Amino acid sequence: MKVILLKDIKGSGKKFDVKDVSDGYALNYLFPKKLAIEANKANLEKLKARNDAEKYKKEQEIKSCIELAKKLDGKKIIFSAKAGETGKLFGAITSKEITDEIFKQLNINVDKKKIVLDEPIKSIGTKIIIIKLCPEVSAKIYLEVKNKN
Repeated sequence: MKVILLKDIKGSGKKFDVKDVSDGYALNYLFPKKLAIEANKANLEKLKARNDAEKYKKEQEIKSCIELAKKLDGKKIIFSAKAGETGKLFGAITSKEITDEIFKQLNINVDKKKIVLDEPIKSIGTKIIIIKLCPEVSAKIYLEVKNKN
């Protein structure tokens, strides 16, 4: 019997997969627990419509990420922080501070979780910061850290 899974089921498949299972398994376990529905013509059409809508939504998200990447790519952000004579900062510049500075200087809102920092910035100089907007799209900005006296 063909069924459409409504939840991830270990050993059977992932949510919204169409699977061929035994009649007993479907009738006695999957259907009563509302883990699956029968893969008839109407349900398959609903699944196709849902998948098409999800695909369209993902394409729109990627388009918006590309637009944002074009606005950000290659831009320079100047950051002032207190530092010692050797160029070491008192403290560190975090991704939250970088997003605040991007908003102040470029008027672009970026989620702090999207900024990729291998380690916190602790010294004066120019750093390359990668902003991963989507899994497929990222932007590169330059962060110039100056001493604030």
